Amino acid sequence: MSFTEILRIAIESLLINRLRSALTTLGIIIGVGAVISLVSLGRGVETYIDSEFEALGATLLEVSSTTPDSPTRTRIEPLTTIEARDLTNPIIAPNIRQLAMTYRLFGTVVANGESTALSITGASANYAQVVSWTLQYGTFISETDIENNARVAVLGLDVVENLYGDRNFNVTGQTIRINDRTFTVIGIMAERGGAIISQDNAVFIPLTTAQTRLDSVRTSDGGYRVSTIHLEVASEDALDAARTEITNYLDTAHDIVFVDERDYDISSDAGLLTAIETITGTLTVFLAMIASISLLVGGIGIMNIMLVSVTERTREIGLRKAVGAKESDILTQFLIESVILSLIGGALGIGLSYIAALIGTALYEQLTMTIELDSIILATGVSTFVGIFFGYYPARRAARMKPIDALRFE
Repeated sequence: MSFTEILRIAIESLLINRLRSALTTLGIIIGVGAVISLVSLGRGVETYIDSEFEALGATLLEVSSTTPDSPTRTRIEPLTTIEARDLTNPIIAPNIRQLAMTYRLFGTVVANGESTALSITGASANYAQVVSWTLQYGTFISETDIENNARVAVLGLDVVENLYGDRNFNVTGQTIRINDRTFTVIGIMAERGGAIISQDNAVFIPLTTAQTRLDSVRTSDGGYRVSTIHLEVASEDALDAARTEITNYLDTAHDIVFVDERDYDISSDAGLLTAIETITGTLTVFLAMIASISLLVGGIGIMNIMLVSVTERTREIGLRKAVGAKESDILTQFLIESVILSLIGGALGIGLSYIAALIGTALYEQLTMTIELDSIILATGVSTFVGIFFGYYPARRAARMKPIDALRFE
């Protein structure tokens, strides 16, 4: 018997029981749709995170003081403006494009009859540019403000909301008090958010103002202490080289001989991004594996229905074998029926995942869920495998029936 004839008989058998065939594919539809949708969701989240970190600055390194790991060295040599200035020297650190400094201290901000206690950040004039943070209103701190130790401030949206009750209220030109000193608001930062702690709960003042008017942090070498040095690297490929340049300089400046004596830490968003991508990738695989349970249930459903079909068509099988049908013909027919059910379920599952992706993207515009070719190939392969794996036993059982026993079956 030709393959074409076997295919025709298999399709006719499925069409005779349309409702049962449709219900049988339901498990495959849900399983394939769930797997592809969750994989698409995971990739969409990874893409979103990538774009957010790129906006924050994928080439940014931050140097801050930390406690040495060495049990014999507990002294922490502070970071200073002189060290920051040296790191802008292309001979010392040729891979550094530009550098910004911050000095943080605790303070109380009072305005509009309200007060809030938070960390005040003294920042250099190019800080917003280095960390890629835009303004919603007004301007950021200028070089003139730095030179004059000006009493001006730039607020984050959370601070505006806490003090004025409306985060969208433009308070530029208003006066506030920081640690009992009067400051004029010159700008409002755009919304920044944050994965753990909101960055919008921030108050920026000129770096020199924080170091001299609100604190006294002059060092013996004529510089001033800083909390963090923010360095923009020339390119992503130069991150490792820039890290080495910074390490070599600070090891010499702080008289560090052994690694565990280092009293500074160099961090980057790139490392955090890699860690987050690993977590989201693992989570995507985990969710896809859970969704695969639906495919398993769907496969068992196919096997169950095919076994019922074999029982119902016992006399038909016996008759076909009596007139010359081979075991391979019967086996192929029932396998084809099983695979067809799986492929139809897989195709409808792909369609379901497209609908889920459209709905997910519409509900959250910043998250783009796309169905990629590898997901479709995977779904097709899995559907075929399910059809063959769970359809083989019923097909084999039908093929091995003895004609005489099958014809006697009631």
